[in-house]
Amino acid sequence: INKNQLQFVPNKTFEKISRYIVNENDVIISIVGTIGLVAKIDKDLNNASLTENCVKLIDLKKVDSDYLFFYLTSRIGQSEINKNTVGAVQKKLPIYGVQSINITLPSLQEQKAIANVLTAFDDKIENLRAQNDTLEQTAQTIFTEWFGKYQFEDELPKGWRTCKLEEIATISAGGDKPKNSTKERTTTNTIPIYSNGISHDGLYGYTDKPKIKEESITVSARGTIGFVCLRFQPYVPIVRLISVIPNSKYLSSKYLFYWLNNQAIVGFGTTQQQLTVPVFKNTEIIIPSSDFMIRFTTLVNSFYTKINFNISQIQSLSQTRDTLLPKLMSGQLRVKNLETLELAEK
Repeated sequence: INKNQLQFVPNKTFEKISRYIVNENDVIISIVGTIGLVAKIDKDLNNASLTENCVKLIDLKKVDSDYLFFYLTSRIGQSEINKNTVGAVQKKLPIYGVQSINITLPSLQEQKAIANVLTAFDDKIENLRAQNDTLEQTAQTIFTEWFGKYQFEDELPKGWRTCKLEEIATISAGGDKPKNSTKERTTTNTIPIYSNGISHDGLYGYTDKPKIKEESITVSARGTIGFVCLRFQPYVPIVRLISVIPNSKYLSSKYLFYWLNNQAIVGFGTTQQQLTVPVFKNTEIIIPSSDFMIRFTTLVNSFYTKINFNISQIQSLSQTRDTLLPKLMSGQLRVKNLETLELAEK
């Protein structure tokens, strides 16, 4: 649940929709639009209200709410949801379809044990993400304290200067989607493809050959214009995404990322605004002295060493969790106790 996109209503309106109120630990499912999204209500959303696009599963009997959440997010649960979805043009998961979902139910004790195993993975992943958020916020604070107080009209310290982006970086627009592309990573397609989307930092799919090999920055050029990402690994940018490779002689990708992330990047056009390479090339930037640049980059590099290590840990934990989930839900793996998994007897 994206808590940054919640909507609010007056008390009188809320009273009229009181039957849609959800409480902590309720499980909800989206039934219109993107069908089958599953969430568990946390304490921050206790006593909030649903829209008509979701249903809540409450008054649970013989089933643990955490187990139910994991079951519905598993391949088996999603298959059950799809099986009970109706409609050709406008698909919908009706109430009777929700009621018809079959659920594999081990004993309540084993349900709780399974949920505890999977929750442990989720908690570790969330902890690593929180660490990364803290490190990124610390880097942002340092950037603001060191560089954010200077404006273009100010008298800059000795050795500092202003220039256009094209003078210190190579800028290019993304091309067409590669012919060889897959939505998921495969043994051959390991190179990420990025678009101008903001979900998952714009990850579109995977291919086998990169277009950009250097550490660089991407900027979305249409839709959510100015969404800036720091790219560490080789990748392929596609249409409506601008790539910026800084010249390390003048600045680092880390400095450029935080500089651009603190600017109001806007597009042009009357019908649909967009950002073009010729326009973006003329963006002005303040370049500090090489001493300041080196100090900032060295410090922030240590943060990103930890961030990237955490990302690899998150990927590994997520992969293990996603491998365990269907096996636990199908009974192929059984939880002997909270520390031990064992293969079920065939």
